[in-house]
Amino acid sequence: MSILTLSNISKSFPGVTALDSVDLEVASGEVLALIGENGAGKSTLIKILAGIYQPDSGTIRIGGDVTELRSPRDAARRGIAIIHQELELVDTLDVAANIFLGREPCRYGPARIIDEKRIHAQTTDILARLRAPISSRTPVARLSLAHRQLVEIARALSLEARILLMDEPTSSLTSSETDHLVEIANELRSQGVGIVYITHRLGEVQAIADRVVVLRDGKNAGTLMRNEITTDRMIAMMVGRDLANFYRTPTHKESTFSFGFNEFRTRRYPEHAISLTAHGGEILGIAGLVGAGRSELAQAIFGIDPPLSGSVSTGGKPLSIKSPRDAMAQGIYLVPEDRRNLGLITDMTVRENITLPTLSQHVSAGWIRRRSEVQAAAQMCAALKIKTPSIETATANLSGGNQQKVVLAKWLASLRPKLIVFDEPTRGIDVGAKAEIYSVMRRLADDGAAILMISSDMEEILGNSDRVAVMHEGRITGVLERAECTQESIMRLAVA
Repeated sequence: MSILTLSNISKSFPGVTALDSVDLEVASGEVLALIGENGAGKSTLIKILAGIYQPDSGTIRIGGDVTELRSPRDAARRGIAIIHQELELVDTLDVAANIFLGREPCRYGPARIIDEKRIHAQTTDILARLRAPISSRTPVARLSLAHRQLVEIARALSLEARILLMDEPTSSLTSSETDHLVEIANELRSQGVGIVYITHRLGEVQAIADRVVVLRDGKNAGTLMRNEITTDRMIAMMVGRDLANFYRTPTHKESTFSFGFNEFRTRRYPEHAISLTAHGGEILGIAGLVGAGRSELAQAIFGIDPPLSGSVSTGGKPLSIKSPRDAMAQGIYLVPEDRRNLGLITDMTVRENITLPTLSQHVSAGWIRRRSEVQAAAQMCAALKIKTPSIETATANLSGGNQQKVVLAKWLASLRPKLIVFDEPTRGIDVGAKAEIYSVMRRLADDGAAILMISSDMEEILGNSDRVAVMHEGRITGVLERAECTQESIMRLAVA
């Protein structure tokens, strides 16, 4: 029985048609995977179902009844819950307050006193169900990205929804946390909940989906039934092009220089020292489980949170890096894990974000030379194939893959990178954009830059790395040459 039916849904924004007569149907107790490249219209469709956007045309039926979803509150009342791709939590509130924000249970009748005891009790039960190792009273600001993702999932589960929208729910989860989420989805399916599951991890689609609907350029591109779901068929329908050269074979060349990180101690793991060498011309993968200290290492290298002790050197010359400005002066750049909050100013335009680090190159007599700035931004958009209606478009309106390319573009515009740290470079990015970013990384390495690639995606680590350093609880447990890299050898070091 159909629990949700969308017919001829269309939605346009200035300069772009996001959805063009899209149809979608979800049955009670079905997991429907919705896939497509970034910009295909998936997130727009989800936001329409969540009441965030209203369609320009088309019909929404829930349980057979035509309905209008004019706000998230409307959607929640109709039994629709959403787990957002971009986390929407309030850092200053604790976990329980975030989960029940806007619908807090109250006591004492008209006095409307929030029932804190009940909120924390219910939150504790939900977190236990998720096997989440966090307290209901922990401020969200103190949580890792993976644990914040679990809070988003807990908030959706607290609504006891009939229709659950999962937009990249595992993008920040470990493999074991992902397996557990799949178990939860299967449990909800058995209870008659209809699930719309969006992910770029096609292995998850094969594991969980009853049916697959593919969007391409805002239109229906096809449907696959359970026995038809394969990675090759999904990719062919999503991108309409061959991705046989997904990973580029390393070009072995003699290193001209290297960066040495000697006895680094981060604030997260002050008792453990990290020593590591990154060679020019190579991609050094940094593997490990969530919480291993990889992002802390990246922030220490870039000077965001300088190491408690240790030194950096290149060519035998010691470097002083106490801030991102110091790092940039040495040709060291960071592409952060949280691109929206740490890599971009999303309210600013594509042009402004790309030229921000090199703005001094576009200034004359104290005035910004707009023509020079526009030319530089346009060149980078063309070079990195950034899809945007205009370089004057707000970066917040771009897809995740194109936002990531803007982060890259700002470092590559007239700068000469010697070392670039990529922290989860393709989190929440489709297969087509992944291939393009991998190509940029390999091209940078071929041009002599040293690349540090932190990733929780095992296939990404194995496919791109010339060597792999594995971390566990703030220390390097081993460095593997390419010929030694297997999933088993990496995982053995990751849990050492």
